[in-house]
Amino acid sequence: MGGQQWGISLSKSTRVDKKSSLFSFLERKETPLQMATVSLTLLSPLFSNSSKSSLKLGISNANNANQTSIQENLNLICIDSKRGVSVSQRRETLIKGLALLPLVVFGGTTISEAREVEVGSYLPPSPSDPSFVVFKASPKDTPALRAGNVQPYQFLIPPTWKQSRVANILSGNYCQPKCAEPWVEVKFEDEKQGKIQVVASPLIRLTNKPNASIEEIGNPEKVIASLGPFVTGNSYDPDELLETSVEKRGQQTYYKYVLETPFALTGSHNLAKATAKGSTVVLFVASANDKQWSTSQKTLKAMLDSFEV
Repeated sequence: MGGQQWGISLSKSTRVDKKSSLFSFLERKETPLQMATVSLTLLSPLFSNSSKSSLKLGISNANNANQTSIQENLNLICIDSKRGVSVSQRRETLIKGLALLPLVVFGGTTISEAREVEVGSYLPPSPSDPSFVVFKASPKDTPALRAGNVQPYQFLIPPTWKQSRVANILSGNYCQPKCAEPWVEVKFEDEKQGKIQVVASPLIRLTNKPNASIEEIGNPEKVIASLGPFVTGNSYDPDELLETSVEKRGQQTYYKYVLETPFALTGSHNLAKATAKGSTVVLFVASANDKQWSTSQKTLKAMLDSFEV
């Protein structure tokens, strides 16, 4: 980031125990008070390898006689003067540890991996309609796909749309491979046209029959009554259902819905498409407010029609 330098300092003064780490010090009552100060200075937020980027670690003790024992207790730093561990090695170890902090704090994908660009810049164009690109979900995309709880799915999407980050609590990451409630697979949106999301629900939530088809679960009205709140984002009223239809693609059956939902969190207009495969029911939802719907309903319907598992 140019010539900017960012500094972070951390100081801690307390007793040290053999189980202590760089950021966690425990008091040991049977030993004298030992004072330790740890300071970290980070120059260059990108941790580049340039000579200007450095990570400095300083440790000072009130009692020089106890210096060796304190250094041994700071097991993350691993300072061993007899073995000649260099400053650069200590710096590399600390940088690797700090780089993992986003995974520990957020429990999932690091912020830098979130897509903030138009999907047309990395997804292939549709062979059938060049005005769309094709999104094909693979195990690298979601925790459920990696766990094998959801079969790969695909759909068309306008190239100007962007993928949205799914909160960890909604992604199912915390409950795989056995989730009791539906979770959000992926989300995409465009401020002028609307948004879409794929929601997966454990089959057991809708039926006790293993590997049931959507027809075996029930008719379209019964299925949407169970999944409606995951379409609207809050509640479902049967009066909001304007239209239902059934689509067959090979051996796979899909239920399609048109809903007018004035009180929905997702938007006043919602399109949905559901099917069952394996151990899950997969629901594709396209949503828009009144302004977006007036100009993008044809696009949203095309995206809905293209969805398949």
